[in-house]
Amino acid sequence: MQGVTLTDIETDQEAAARGGAMVYVCVTCRRPGDPEDGPRPGLTLARAVAEAAEGTGVAVCEVECLANCSRSLSAAMRCNGAWTYIFGGLDPDRDAEALIAGARLLARAEDGILPWRGRPDVLKRGLIARVPPPDFAEKDFKEKTE
Repeated sequence: MQGVTLTDIETDQEAAARGGAMVYVCVTCRRPGDPEDGPRPGLTLARAVAEAAEGTGVAVCEVECLANCSRSLSAAMRCNGAWTYIFGGLDPDRDAEALIAGARLLARAEDGILPWRGRPDVLKRGLIARVPPPDFAEKDFKEKTE
């Protein structure tokens, strides 16, 4: 990575851990045509994400279902005080590092919104939904847009 120093990386790791950066991966996800009795690609994705998260400060949690079956494979990311993002159409061989990069970006976002700039492409095209944090008030949104 150009322009990134060890100090930047350490700060990023600390921000991810302090912000409670978490990626949830659906382990029951299958794609259309995957065999019923074969290994679940969602579990493969979860393992790849956990491996990509090592040393980053991002926690990974396996979940049984994110109810996004029509756009599987699925994962969600959240941080304390931030919006939660849900993604689909993920690939275990390609997208694990992108999920961790996104969680790290979200952990550094002062406004709690995953920035578009710098976001891995799969997190742009695979976005299913974003959910406001528990303390979100519509008033806050209206004041910023008026």
